[in-house]
Amino acid sequence: MDSSPPLLFFAVLAGMVLFGAAKPPHIIFIVADDLGWNDVGWHNDQMFTPNLDKMARAGVILNSSYVQPVCTPSRNCFMTGYYPFHTGLQHEVIHPSHPGYLPANFTTLPQKLKQLGYTTHIVGKWHLGFCDWKYTPTYRGFDSFMGYYNGAEDYFTHIRDNGYDFRFNTSVHHPPEGEYSANVISARAVEILDSVDPVRDQLYLYLPFQSVHAPLEVPERYENIYANISTKSRRQYCGMVSALDEAVGNITSALRDRGFMDNALIVFTTDNGGPTFTAANNLPLRGAKTTLWEGGTRGAAFVYSDNLLQNDGYTNNERWYGRGEPVAHRQFRGSFRTLGVPDPTEHHDIASDNPDVVSKLLGRLSFHKATMVPANFPPADPASDPKNFGGNWSPGWC
Repeated sequence: MDSSPPLLFFAVLAGMVLFGAAKPPHIIFIVADDLGWNDVGWHNDQMFTPNLDKMARAGVILNSSYVQPVCTPSRNCFMTGYYPFHTGLQHEVIHPSHPGYLPANFTTLPQKLKQLGYTTHIVGKWHLGFCDWKYTPTYRGFDSFMGYYNGAEDYFTHIRDNGYDFRFNTSVHHPPEGEYSANVISARAVEILDSVDPVRDQLYLYLPFQSVHAPLEVPERYENIYANISTKSRRQYCGMVSALDEAVGNITSALRDRGFMDNALIVFTTDNGGPTFTAANNLPLRGAKTTLWEGGTRGAAFVYSDNLLQNDGYTNNERWYGRGEPVAHRQFRGSFRTLGVPDPTEHHDIASDNPDVVSKLLGRLSFHKATMVPANFPPADPASDPKNFGGNWSPGWC
């Protein structure tokens, strides 16, 4: 594993070590797709995200959590703990007709958790390769998979370009006609909770939502929450965020009703910054998805668990960041604490004022470049055409 593991690995460590769980926690890892920094209620009170806000404010808000600037590289990190330049997935994203993949020699987090006795499930977006069955979720450590292989598909029809893309395990699957993606994902998550014993079993539930990636599609009732917004694309996007929040609320309610919350660790993050070129908002950060500015790589994120709560009169964020936090927590404050960015728009070049820091960073960059593997970004292969697989995006062509 690389020396800087991604958010989930540290969160698992925190849940299992810092808080002294009697047994390994249930891990629910929720990933929003293309969520902007300023598109959540704890950063922007104009956003209606009450379920996410409640957990973020009662949990630990990770204000300095960094992700990759686009989808596939971040998901690579979530699954392996390796930087994408060590797996060959550092270049853009895997397109439907391109035979790219997460190499099979890398052990994934669900594979490792299965060795520890976990039952493992994924509901939502994979985007780590599907040209061969061995690169698909149920061959990479998941007991079950319901979702899709690619990205940017229709939220209702599950069609991307000229092919259908939705599976249950290895079989083509058709959710109820006209059902919105966020609701399909939350319903399946609840179904999984009904199949797991919260006392006897340990659950790893990975929920990489389609929301809020383009295309901008959402039932009208969510869009109407933002009737005061004049721009339709922004109104739709905000509605998509609220639909995501409601789906998360349905899942967390089910977790609590079924007894999982007594020993659950919930991690929430985005895969990259918001695409302001569609309708996202990353203010006050500069840049957007696909850029290396803060707006492309600083992700809205938090960790929540009932087991973080202590009866000492402080919220979890006060306990971690302010006075009064337990000594056991202080040693990790540097990893969680807001670093304080005096120039969030990144307009002031301070390199000449800090030559020693620049030298150190360049040395670190050279160190990492020496370990970099070539990007695996092959050209499109016509063998991938869904026409060859009954109109479905399907493995079996590489």
